[in-house]
Amino acid sequence: MYEEYSHFKAIIFDMDGTLVDSGKLHENAWRQTLNHYGIPIDNALMRSLAGVPTKETVDILAKHFNVELSVSSDVVNDYKEAIVRETIHQFVKPTPLAEYAEQCKGLKPMAVGTGAYTTEAKMVLETCGLTHLIDHTVGADQVVNPKPAPDTFLRCAKLMGVEPKDCIVFEDAQAGIQAAKDAGMFVVDVHEKLNIVNDYFLE
Repeated sequence: MYEEYSHFKAIIFDMDGTLVDSGKLHENAWRQTLNHYGIPIDNALMRSLAGVPTKETVDILAKHFNVELSVSSDVVNDYKEAIVRETIHQFVKPTPLAEYAEQCKGLKPMAVGTGAYTTEAKMVLETCGLTHLIDHTVGADQVVNPKPAPDTFLRCAKLMGVEPKDCIVFEDAQAGIQAAKDAGMFVVDVHEKLNIVNDYFLE
């Protein structure tokens, strides 16, 4: 299945919905958070924002629904992250892509480029037993412009010492697919090509 990708020198994985099945983890945390702060829940809108960091998502939702928040997006983010930490062991597991990562360990560098923040991303990877496979983890807090900007993936390439054109990116979200394309990298839509579906705010 993966032989056609073997010529790439480095691999970059998105995390949520790609390397890790974490849709229910984040949906549960978002539902509790949005209900707590009085922000309406729109499944289709939430799915469209997959891959966008929490603080930016909060700002978009508040503007979209014309909600005046009494706290900053940082406070909302901290509230959601606390729920994620409390419930992580209930919800996350590796996707079939983890097997491919195992096969490539030691053969080429691998990085995770995610819209999650680095601390949370490392916690998720550790919970799934994937930490030993990943050479670099780049969260949204490490770049000025997170996905859909290309900065996250460009930083991954720089840390791995590989040119962007020599990187393959595995992604599930439109924001990430756009980011990879704008970074000049080859991107695989894991939903379309590998039938990996992120169970996240499904209708």
